Amino acid sequence: MSVMKNRAVLRWLVPVTAGVAVIGGGAAVGTFAAGADPALPPRSAAQLLDDLRTSRLDGLSGTVVQRADLGLPPIAALAGQASGNQLAGLVSGTHTLRVWYGGEDRQRLALVDTLGEQDVLRNGRDVWTWNSRENTAVHRKLPADGKDLPSAPATPADAAQQALAAIDPTTAVTVGRSATVAGRDAYELVLTPRDKASLVHQVRIALDAKEHVPLRFEVLADGQDEPAFEVAFTQVDFRTPDADQFRFNPPPGVKVTEETAEARPGPATDRKPGAADAKRPDVRTVGTGWTTVVVATLGDPAGLDGAAKAGGSGAPDADMLAKVLGDLPKVSGDWGSGRLLSGKLFSVLLTDDGRVVAGLVTPERLYQAAKG
Repeated sequence: MSVMKNRAVLRWLVPVTAGVAVIGGGAAVGTFAAGADPALPPRSAAQLLDDLRTSRLDGLSGTVVQRADLGLPPIAALAGQASGNQLAGLVSGTHTLRVWYGGEDRQRLALVDTLGEQDVLRNGRDVWTWNSRENTAVHRKLPADGKDLPSAPATPADAAQQALAAIDPTTAVTVGRSATVAGRDAYELVLTPRDKASLVHQVRIALDAKEHVPLRFEVLADGQDEPAFEVAFTQVDFRTPDADQFRFNPPPGVKVTEETAEARPGPATDRKPGAADAKRPDVRTVGTGWTTVVVATLGDPAGLDGAAKAGGSGAPDADMLAKVLGDLPKVSGDWGSGRLLSGKLFSVLLTDDGRVVAGLVTPERLYQAAKG
């Protein structure tokens, strides 16, 4: 099946999320590619784009290393701790995962650190999540229509698709140097935004020379020589994994929770309007391509300072998160006032009148959007 057109493939091809801290020392960026550049037959950027769009994948297993150095305060780490889900809190550091893909209805990923392992498995309509540290598991049944698929971490293929969607006249598309990734020869496709307001300098996608599947995805921030975000295979096998890899066998003493459909919020179209909908943020976008800015008007205009003051719930993680938010630098202008969270690849403006303005752009571009 087509890698770039099938959402199940995109979500599970190389399951990774952004990270919390270095796991077991992780893998150095330099281990992603090694050896001299391989000699490959020349291919144009248009040919590589076509390879990427038409690539097909029936099965895969491998080891993935993801590294993020976004220059952010530890907000995401705290969010992950507060939720109790390490997979949901990965936004910095280096992480290693094992992944298996056996088709649209068979996927598995495992995040292993020094304190334990977390697994997510899908086998047909059965979805399991397991936490070895707490020896707990959650099981749920997917609906027969295939909707309500389990949320999965971002993947190089998924990231590549989003990068391809940003290709327009403001993007220069070129061919980079050939590389060796996970012991396999690869071409490199390079996307360069032309708009200087974008904090993204380049996006580099390494494509397997034979399978045409993304093996490595890198994002370089403006003015930086090393990737601010990268994810790559360190080992990959394109054979379909054995069916046993997708069966969950609860360990002795595990506490299993059965999650019913009623316990999960349904799609927005299935819910009746109510008070919760009134609090949903009003979201719009400004601009296009690499410099798109998202503006969300929150239902509660208490502002960041109010949220920070109210954050003292007594829970250590919530208190710490409130402190981090409260420590963000104050900014103001003809657009109003608020606080600014800025990283290497993106900026987020939290205004005192209850808006969140964010994008892969400079703070100045956020101020323009906030004024409009």
